Amino acid sequence: MHAYQNMVFSTAARLTGNDAQAEDLAQECFLKAYENFDMLRENPAAAGWMKTVITNLALNHLQRYRNRWRFFSDLKRADADDDESDSSLIDSLFGSTTSDEVLESADADERSELVERVLRNLPDHQRVPLVLYHFEDLPYQEIAERLRVSLPKVKTDIMRGRIALAKMLAKDTALRASLES
Repeated sequence: MHAYQNMVFSTAARLTGNDAQAEDLAQECFLKAYENFDMLRENPAAAGWMKTVITNLALNHLQRYRNRWRFFSDLKRADADDDESDSSLIDSLFGSTTSDEVLESADADERSELVERVLRNLPDHQRVPLVLYHFEDLPYQEIAERLRVSLPKVKTDIMRGRIALAKMLAKDTALRASLES
C-alpha cells in the first residue's frame, strides 16, 4: 500500500477533481488489491494493475454521476464569453504569455501545485479527457470509448480544456506578478 498510495490517490484526484471522492476511490482500489493480493504479491505489473483499477473506478464513478456533472459543467463554461470563438481566445491567450512559459518559470513543486490547482477548476467534461490524455497517455479513441462519448467530443473537450487551462494559468501568473510588485 505504501508503495502505491501516492500514485493511486493522485490519479483519482486528477480524474475526479475532488480529494474526498479520490480518498474513497483509493480505499476501494486498495480493497480490490487486498482481494487479489496473492496474484499481486510478487507481480512486477502490480503498479500497472493498480493504475488501471483506480482509473476504471474513477471513470465508473464519474459515469454514474454524469448527468449531474454535465449539467453543472454546462452552467460554468470556464469563464469564456459566449461571443468569443476558440481561435480568438487562443490568439488572445498566447499573444502575451504561454502556459508553457508560465510553467517553465516555476520550480517542479510549484509547477505541480499550479497545474493541480488549475485542473481542479476545470469542468469535469474537460478535466477528465485532459487528464486521461496527458497524464494517463491514453489515445483519443480509447478515451472516447471509456467515457462513452464521440471521438470529436473528446477532441473538442481536450482542446477547450487546454484553452481554459492556459487562460487560468495566465490569470494566475498575472495575479502573482501583481502581488510581487
